[in-house]
Amino acid sequence: MLCVRLLLLPLCLLSTLPPGVNGEAAGGCGYQACPAVKPGMLNVHLVPHTHDDVGWLKTVDQYYYGGHTDIQRAGVQYILDSVIPQLQADPAKRFIYVEVAFFHLWWQHQSDSMKTLVKQLVSEGRLEFVNGGWCMNDEATTHYNSIIDQMTLGFQFLNDTFGECGRPRVAWHIDPFGHSREQASLFAQMGFDGFFFGRLDYQDKQNRENLKEMEQVWRASANLPKPNGDLFTGVLPNGYNPPSKLCWDVLCSDEPIKDDKDMDEYNVDEIVSYFIQTAHQQAKHYRANHIIMTMGSDFHFQNADMWYTNLDKLIKYVNAAQNNGSDVNVLYSTPSCYLYELNKANLTWSVKADDFFPYADGAHQFWTGYFTSRPALKRYERLSNNLLQICNQLEVLAASRSHNGPYGIGDSSVLRKAMGVAQHHDAVSGTEKQHVADDYAKKLAKGWDRCEVLVSNALAGLSGLKQNFIFCNKLNISVCPRIEELGQFTVTLYNPLARAVNVFVRIPVNGTRYTLTDPKGSSVLNQIVPVSDFTKAVRKDRGYAVNELVFQARVPALGFSIYSVSRKSDSAVFRRPPPRRKGALKIENEYIRVLFDTNTGLISKIDNLHKNLSLPVTQSFYWYSASTGNSESGQPSGAYIFRPKGEAPFPMSKKVQTYTVQTDLFQEVYQNFSSWCSQTVRLYKNQKFVELEWTVGPIPVGDNIGKEVISRFDTPLKTDGIFYTDSNGREILARRRDYRPTWNLSQTEPVAGNYYPVNSRIYMKDGKIQLTVLTDRSQGGSSIKDGSLELMVHRRLLYDDNRGVGEPLSEPGYDGNGLIVRGKHFIFLETVDDSAELHRLQAQAEYMAPWTIMAEGAGTPYSSHVNHVSEFSALKKELPHNLHLLTLAQWDPNSFLIRLEHQFELGESSVYSKPVTVDLTNLFSAFEITAVEEMSLGFNQRKEDVSRLTWKTVQELHSVKTASRRNDTSKHMVVLNPMEIRTFRVHIRHQ
Repeated sequence: MLCVRLLLLPLCLLSTLPPGVNGEAAGGCGYQACPAVKPGMLNVHLVPHTHDDVGWLKTVDQYYYGGHTDIQRAGVQYILDSVIPQLQADPAKRFIYVEVAFFHLWWQHQSDSMKTLVKQLVSEGRLEFVNGGWCMNDEATTHYNSIIDQMTLGFQFLNDTFGECGRPRVAWHIDPFGHSREQASLFAQMGFDGFFFGRLDYQDKQNRENLKEMEQVWRASANLPKPNGDLFTGVLPNGYNPPSKLCWDVLCSDEPIKDDKDMDEYNVDEIVSYFIQTAHQQAKHYRANHIIMTMGSDFHFQNADMWYTNLDKLIKYVNAAQNNGSDVNVLYSTPSCYLYELNKANLTWSVKADDFFPYADGAHQFWTGYFTSRPALKRYERLSNNLLQICNQLEVLAASRSHNGPYGIGDSSVLRKAMGVAQHHDAVSGTEKQHVADDYAKKLAKGWDRCEVLVSNALAGLSGLKQNFIFCNKLNISVCPRIEELGQFTVTLYNPLARAVNVFVRIPVNGTRYTLTDPKGSSVLNQIVPVSDFTKAVRKDRGYAVNELVFQARVPALGFSIYSVSRKSDSAVFRRPPPRRKGALKIENEYIRVLFDTNTGLISKIDNLHKNLSLPVTQSFYWYSASTGNSESGQPSGAYIFRPKGEAPFPMSKKVQTYTVQTDLFQEVYQNFSSWCSQTVRLYKNQKFVELEWTVGPIPVGDNIGKEVISRFDTPLKTDGIFYTDSNGREILARRRDYRPTWNLSQTEPVAGNYYPVNSRIYMKDGKIQLTVLTDRSQGGSSIKDGSLELMVHRRLLYDDNRGVGEPLSEPGYDGNGLIVRGKHFIFLETVDDSAELHRLQAQAEYMAPWTIMAEGAGTPYSSHVNHVSEFSALKKELPHNLHLLTLAQWDPNSFLIRLEHQFELGESSVYSKPVTVDLTNLFSAFEITAVEEMSLGFNQRKEDVSRLTWKTVQELHSVKTASRRNDTSKHMVVLNPMEIRTFRVHIRHQ
């Protein structure tokens, strides 16, 4: 490559080169841009980088602009402003950037000439994007749907802006607090060649260093054919920081390299000797003659000259030592160039099949508290994903009518970007400062506002009816002031699932008698029940409805149903049924019976009537007393770390107050555990699971004791220390108490050291019976003793855990007195063989729940040319139960994104764990698909172009060319195998 400098702008005349191993365009990006190394020497790849949290101690905006220096001296705009001239001045220099949310913001403020320069640096491989998501997402508390979306959002910007040279080849999760197997599987399916991270358990790291297994192939799926879920994975040597004494940022205090021999403080020889020694020491733990050093850290390179001046000298003087016999060669590099050299070394690598949870950085420092931290934000994020998928779908189904309609300008991008930020490892994780958590929620709320306009426009266009839509976003606490007094209103239910659902709807009202009609005009059974005392206590001054209108609705696949409600004249005073005080306390429906102990009021047994199964179950709430830091280890519980004081939690109450409500549609038992903990145990008609709706908070701390609250299920099941949790909502992993598959664990925290992230489900089983608990958000969970499951639902702490956030996790809540959280657990008692058929479908129905939209009155015609439609489905026929429409979204003005996934694992179900064929052209009724092109999971490569690096393992040498779809008969007829996600770019014609 011949470069000519003209007016400080390097103009490079690139020789014509064939496409590289990864299909990059001819030119200088990708692996072709990698610097030369020296065979036979220890090559040290210096990687200049910055780690820019998308919110943590400061908000996203404060971090970008550099505000609030009293909190942290960090300004992302200055990093990019400072680095670009350094790269421009010297073709040897390299820099990597990760967080597209920040880069996108910076890019919007740049001149055309600066954009031209940056594009050239990217095309030459000197500025390289790694990871490429909108953020560097958390791996424990994130749902796979949202992970894929935020990665796709970042990929889209990079692809549109820089083309093929902007496509990341390496996944880079240097800061998340533990690593999930599903995350690695998703990365592999996105086409990444490798994955590097910084944090892993301190015992695991020591073991890996001793065995030289700091790098290996991660077999990240038990279902996908090899090597589709395989990913080369490396553990970085120093987290993501530079070696000790070699940090030359404005935020560091290490001595610079002073190379004037006339100076008394000349230190070149000392630093060169130290560096060579450090490189050799690091190399002892790695297998190739290449090692990597991360030169940078949090918000480094705000003054890039400091870093590059010293790195230039380091490279110059260390390489000069080769003349005196040194075997160390130093070079500017990138993670992808380091990975490429490892690949060319042609070594044989070991294989890992489990995950990297839980993470601990010391004997009493298990980072398992954040699995539950900020439970209200975790639920809000999950609901926001629900709304975003609906918004995306309706944008496609209603076309231009969704953007410009009677309700204003609809926009899905605001929520899409807010959700991208919310996946950050200091966002949904709950490990940020309180004011930052508030900012995340505010960004999501703005996204909700814009999506609600889009949904209103779309529903009006599709139904042909203009209505005064009301979005009741506090139905979980029976609050919707604009509906409560109305005499006539409609309820529109939109179902984002590609199969019809039956759902029970609860609406706060003040009347006592209502008539209800379905979309066909038929009368619908409904019940009026009083709002519970528990709910009245929670909502305080925010809602005044005294009753709830309850009915069952059926909503078609990928469509809506409109129900009409009219208030009748009220009858005599409505009274709650009297409490049941005598006889056996129980609730039951056609499938399930729940028995309660008449002395304690607690659940005592669950019967599956359909399968003739019976299991004694005691469910109750407990709390762990949080360590304060005054113990010998000095480690308190905090936003990150869970460290209970002792192994036995305190029971919330040994005896609870109860009352029951029984109607033709549902039966409920209300349990009051304390003044700040209550629960409703509910069975709806024809429902195959028990619903537990719990309310916890504000957690009292007047006794100066932090508390971590759990819901625990105790049974006589013989589980032999084994239980099961999901990985980001998809594949299931077996967990064994006090055990790690890859090293001999020295357990120092019997409770916290056995906690795992539960994103959607946890279960235990014996040879016949399985007890499964689904969650409505991410929580920490475990089985601390055989036959027992526990889920942490809330935590309030009085001390910081010394991991940087600098404040205790004590959320103020609505009124400043402490956070009150309401949530649900769904309990399945089923045979082991048939459990998946229930919990798989219900988990999808929970995270893609129907959305309820009210409207005042009966509405008016949207257009004289459009007939009113009260029921609509965008599908010609619903998908089979083992398939899920993961994504339906508009990509650009001319193309659309469709993702289909098989939602069962191999061998999980005799009915559903089978390949399924779908005819894309015969799937949708709302539009016609005119062209289909299969893409990678991240939607930034054609599937046929995905070709990843090949790695030899101790088990086999495998080819990494993505497996062909030999079963597909055409581009339209596609086959999905268990746990497979297939992604398509389509062109459509609306009907």
